[in-house]
Amino acid sequence: MILKAIREGLGRLIILVDFLTRPKPMQRPPAAQQAVEEAMRGLAIYQFYACPFCVKTRRALRRLNLPMELRDAKNDPVHRAALESGGGKIQVPCLRIDGEGDTRWVYESKEIIAYLEGRFGAA
Repeated sequence: MILKAIREGLGRLIILVDFLTRPKPMQRPPAAQQAVEEAMRGLAIYQFYACPFCVKTRRALRRLNLPMELRDAKNDPVHRAALESGGGKIQVPCLRIDGEGDTRWVYESKEIIAYLEGRFGAA
């Protein structure tokens, strides 16, 4: 009970700090931004709202100006089951990459951010 309250309080503190220190989104010409948004159709992030590593990943999404679908793997049983069956474990953040005929699951915030910066980071 006490640990749950501490975890809840720390989660809210992390969200507050994130809100107060949000990075500014990268600016792209409208045509380039539209191309990025089309390229993102096969991508989704499975996350928990107050998870510090998920917050780190969402900050990178904001900085790179990537409006990606965020899937709540904590409170949504459908997304939680998809994460477990497709990725093999319930660990967040997890980037789902739907390609031509296959699906990749990338765990670890550093790997997710490196993938996104490599694919979408060049202005």
